[in-house]
Amino acid sequence: MKPQLNIFKNIDKTVLFLFLALVLMGWFNIYAAEVTDDRHSIFDLNQNYGKQFVFILTSLVIATTILMLDAKVFPTFSWILYGFFLVMLVGVLFFGTEINATKAWFRFGSFAIQPSEFAKYATALALASYISQVKSRTIDFPTRIKPFIILGVPAFLVFLQKDMGTTLVFASLSLMLFREGYIGFRLLITGFLAIALFVLTLIINEFIIIGAMAAITFFTAFIIRKKKTELVQLVALFVLLSGYVYSVDYAYENLLEPHQKLRIEVLIDENADLRGAGYNLHQSKIAIGSGGFWGKGYMQGTQTKFNFVPEQATDFIFCTVGEEWGFLGSIVVIALFLWLLIRLVILAERQRSVFTRVFGYCVASLMFFHFTVNIGMTIGLVPVIGIPLPFLSYGGSSLWGFTLMIFTFLKLDSKRLEML
Repeated sequence: MKPQLNIFKNIDKTVLFLFLALVLMGWFNIYAAEVTDDRHSIFDLNQNYGKQFVFILTSLVIATTILMLDAKVFPTFSWILYGFFLVMLVGVLFFGTEINATKAWFRFGSFAIQPSEFAKYATALALASYISQVKSRTIDFPTRIKPFIILGVPAFLVFLQKDMGTTLVFASLSLMLFREGYIGFRLLITGFLAIALFVLTLIINEFIIIGAMAAITFFTAFIIRKKKTELVQLVALFVLLSGYVYSVDYAYENLLEPHQKLRIEVLIDENADLRGAGYNLHQSKIAIGSGGFWGKGYMQGTQTKFNFVPEQATDFIFCTVGEEWGFLGSIVVIALFLWLLIRLVILAERQRSVFTRVFGYCVASLMFFHFTVNIGMTIGLVPVIGIPLPFLSYGGSSLWGFTLMIFTFLKLDSKRLEML
C-alpha cells in the first residue's frame, strides 16, 4: 500500500466542513443542556459533555485513519466486516447490557458500545459490494431478493434486541434500492400508503374506512366498467385493503409491546398519558415553542437545563437547539443537514464506480431517516422511537458509526477516477 502524502487531496471540503460544524454544534448543545451555570468545565470527563469531547477526538482519529487507507480496502473487506458485526449482534443478545428495556449494548465499566450503530455501516458496505457485482442489466427475482436478505438479517437481530427504532433505520436503505432499480415506484408508494392507512385506521373506525373505500371502488368501477381486467384488479385491491384494515386492530392489540402502543396513542392524541409516555413529547414541544424566533440565548434554556425534558442530551437534543437558538437557530441546523444530504447525493451521482455510488446512497438514506425521524419525534410528527440526531446527540457509538460512513464515502469519492 502506497503511503498517502496528503490525505486531504481530492477530499470534498463541503462535506468535511458540514461534518465539523455539526459535531461542534452538538458538543456545545450537550454542554448547554446539562449544566446549570458556566462554572463547569466543558472538558470535565466525569460529565457527558466531557465524554463527548473524547468521542469527538476519537472520531477524528477514525476519520484520519480511514483517509490514510487505500480505497480498495473497503470493497475487499466489506463481507468480512458484515460477518463480524452480525456476530456482534448475536453476541449482544447473550452478553449485552439492557438499558431502557433494550438489550443492545456491550458495557465495559462506565463505557458502553452499541454494535447496531456499526452494523449499519457494515450492511451498507455489503449491499454496495453485492450490487456492484451484478453484471446483468435485467434484475431477475433471485437477484432482486438478495439485497433484502442482506439488510433483513441485521435488522431482524436488532429487532430481537427490542430496539424498534434502529430496526426501522435499516428499512431506510430501501431508498437506495429504489435508486438502483431493485424497488419499483409502485412498491415504494405502497409501503408509505400502508403506514398511512395503519395510522388512519387507529384514528377512524374501520367500518367508516372500508365504507369510504367501497364508495371509491364503486365509482371507479363505473368509469372503467368496460375494461374487465382492470375491474378484476380493482376488486382484488379492495378485498386486499379491506383485509389489511381489519388486520390493523389485531396487530395493534397482539403484536405491539405496551410501550409501543402508548407511543402511537401519544402521536394521535398529544394529551394522552401526560405523566407517562406523553410526558417526553409534551415537554419537548414546550421547550421548542418557548424559544420563540430568536431563542432564549445560549445556556439560558430553562426547560432543558433543569431536566424537564428527558433524554435531553441524546434523543431530544433538538429541544436545546429550539429553546436556546429559537426558530432561526433551528432553521440553520435543519439547513446544514439538508445541505449535507444534498451534497452526499450529488457526490453519489458523479461516481464511475457502482460500489461507491451505492454506498453513498446508503449513507444518505441512513442519515435522512435519522434526521427526519429524530426532529419529527421532538415536534410530534412521528412516534418517539428513540434514535439519535447524527453528530448532535450524545453518544460515542452513533458518532463513530456516522464518522465511519462519511469518511469512507469521502475516501472512495476522492479516488472516483481510479475506482471502477
